[in-house]
Amino acid sequence: MEPYALSLGAAAAEIAARRLSPVELVDSVLRRIDATEGAINAFACVTADLARAAARRAEEEIAGGRHRGPLHGIPLGVKDLCDTAGVPTTSSSKVREGNVPDRDSVVVEHLLAAGMVMVGKTHTHEFAYGAITPTTRNPWDVRRIPGGSSGGSAAALAAGTCMVGVGTDTGGSIRIPAALCGTVGLKPTYGRSSKRGIAPLSWSLDHVGPLARNVRDCALVLNAIAGADPLDPSTLHAPVPDHTAGLDGGIAGLRVGVPVNHFFDHVSDDVAAAVRGAASVLEGLGARLQEVTIPHADAMMAAGWAIILPEASAYHQEALRERGDLYAPDVRLFLEAGELVLATDYLRALRVRTLIQQGWAEMFADIDVLIAPTVPLAAPVVGTAMIPWPGGVTEDITQALVRLTLPANLTGLPSLSLAVGFDAGGLPLGMQVIGRPLDEATVLRVGQAYECASDTVGRLAPL
Repeated sequence: MEPYALSLGAAAAEIAARRLSPVELVDSVLRRIDATEGAINAFACVTADLARAAARRAEEEIAGGRHRGPLHGIPLGVKDLCDTAGVPTTSSSKVREGNVPDRDSVVVEHLLAAGMVMVGKTHTHEFAYGAITPTTRNPWDVRRIPGGSSGGSAAALAAGTCMVGVGTDTGGSIRIPAALCGTVGLKPTYGRSSKRGIAPLSWSLDHVGPLARNVRDCALVLNAIAGADPLDPSTLHAPVPDHTAGLDGGIAGLRVGVPVNHFFDHVSDDVAAAVRGAASVLEGLGARLQEVTIPHADAMMAAGWAIILPEASAYHQEALRERGDLYAPDVRLFLEAGELVLATDYLRALRVRTLIQQGWAEMFADIDVLIAPTVPLAAPVVGTAMIPWPGGVTEDITQALVRLTLPANLTGLPSLSLAVGFDAGGLPLGMQVIGRPLDEATVLRVGQAYECASDTVGRLAPL
């Protein structure tokens, strides 16, 4: 097996045992980038020289007895929304062409301090305002989209061109591409990790989190990035546990909610079968399945868009007036639409969100986690605009892709997406595990239990 094909945990073990050096690992990943990037275009820029220099430093530190831990020497892809000192950060937009920050975003600062090696900046749907990432292709089938907005990070992971991807998630932007590209993606609790130094989309819904090959790798990264930031008032002042400590504790007796509404409406047969099959696996491991009704389901999408649209437009207002022609047409349309949302409608949406949060809190009094499809279908073909459903119903592709992920943003609850099957064409299918506030440990434990009982998690695309 080539080093690039290892998971974070496996590579870390080899590095710790001195059987693999960070230089060898990074060189393997850079060769893989050279071999696949022409087909995938996951990276906005590749930082090969910086990566090789950082790998040499890591190798010297480890040889000198200064091993920083399991992330030391591990290749990292950073979403182009996140500031990186001395490296272009454009949000995959012509609006920010040539922008080179002078300091790292907090999440990048934490990961580099843990010894990770950045190999490049991964593409995002422009300013994270979309679920497609049109610059990038899906490694499982290059005729298809990777999802978004963290599509570059997910595509790079699936192609073997990084071992960890930094992502952001406002309506599903970590979990959607994780599901479509067959990786694992974790949206932590709102405020669990600092967003300072990351271009906002919708500040009251934005989250930052990891994408990785498997559940344990996500837990290792969360350990490094979680915690309060005194300069980001949205972060929570709460203890940060070791998220790997109870991963293998099993799920016997755990109450797993299976929704009877919303999450299985307008979902492909393949996705529904894969998720219900995963539920049976969890039940076989001792979990107790119980049906639940999602509260305020009919209000969730309207409330979400009524918050995202004006918050995004407020952030982009000046740039839209001065350089509006530089935005992609779909993003510009969203930004112009956001200017038309009345303040009274925005305030009503915030009140509805509070009702949704209260309803979900009551639902979680009777369950420990909720499982549901991440997205309603496998990766669509590039250029698809509408998704047909039985009965002559069609749905806009962006609406379809965010419909099942947006609830966890509105509620701020932690949500993990992992692969639970493949369709007839070999495309991955995702399930999300949603938990209580700050209970990433239980969400990860459920994901780990499923991963260990199946063979669907951690596969590289056969590119």
